[in-house]
Amino acid sequence: MAIQIPKPAVQPQVRLAYKAKEKASFLRRLWHWLFNGYAGLFYFFLYAPIILLIFFSFNVSRFPTYWTGFTLDWYVKLFGNHLIGSALKNTLIVSITSTIIATIIGTMIAVAIERYRFRTKPAVNAALFMPIIIPDIAMAIMLLAFFVRISMPLGLTTIIISHVAFNIAFVAIIVRARMASIDMTMEEAANDLYANEWQAFWRVTFPMLVPAILGGALFAFTLSIDDYVITSFTSGPGSTTLPVRIVGMIRKNVTPEINAVSTMMLMVSMLLVPLSLWLQRRGDMD
Repeated sequence: MAIQIPKPAVQPQVRLAYKAKEKASFLRRLWHWLFNGYAGLFYFFLYAPIILLIFFSFNVSRFPTYWTGFTLDWYVKLFGNHLIGSALKNTLIVSITSTIIATIIGTMIAVAIERYRFRTKPAVNAALFMPIIIPDIAMAIMLLAFFVRISMPLGLTTIIISHVAFNIAFVAIIVRARMASIDMTMEEAANDLYANEWQAFWRVTFPMLVPAILGGALFAFTLSIDDYVITSFTSGPGSTTLPVRIVGMIRKNVTPEINAVSTMMLMVSMLLVPLSLWLQRRGDMD
């Protein structure tokens, strides 16, 4: 006859701990579901208008809220619009010129702040963040008042100066972040190999800064090509850029042609911003 050994009874403390663990696991899963659901609703609310804008840019009907069929005619008309072409030309002139100037000055400022000590360094460092902190409308009014004060006629030149003023900060911050992560012993090694300070910078440090410089330039170009507030205050006759032209067209009527040009600008921004971030990450990995 087999002897049956009685199973030990589960202690009440163990049972309570197991139930508490199950409850905590359920609460974590519930919080995870609620957070994901909230994030999904947030992104839907944020990007649904953009998706609709792209969708109705291919609409046959002139009414932007009623779908009647698919067509590319609005994009064809867009390339044949003289006003849009002139505004696009002004936008490219402003964006390319301001990006080049802001990239050069911003890189020089970043290198100076990270490598050298000077008496006005705290003031320069604080002023560097001012264009990022100040609202666009306040900066636009200040720039307009400055140009009026020096009796400078409004046009492409004033727009370029304005874009350089707020793009320098973004370029400098991106380059500074890369500059801070560079191992300066490599430049010291170049000095030990009889390279002077200028040669060590251009042959050792500058190649490592190139990805960050290009990333800052692309980011500045994206900000410049999309800017409306500051441009609208500092532009003059014959210097209308594409964002300003789009807003002027919207005041009359929203047509699929406006949706088409907005879609093209959106695609350019969506291409340049990830490219800028990729260049910055590549520089950090190198």
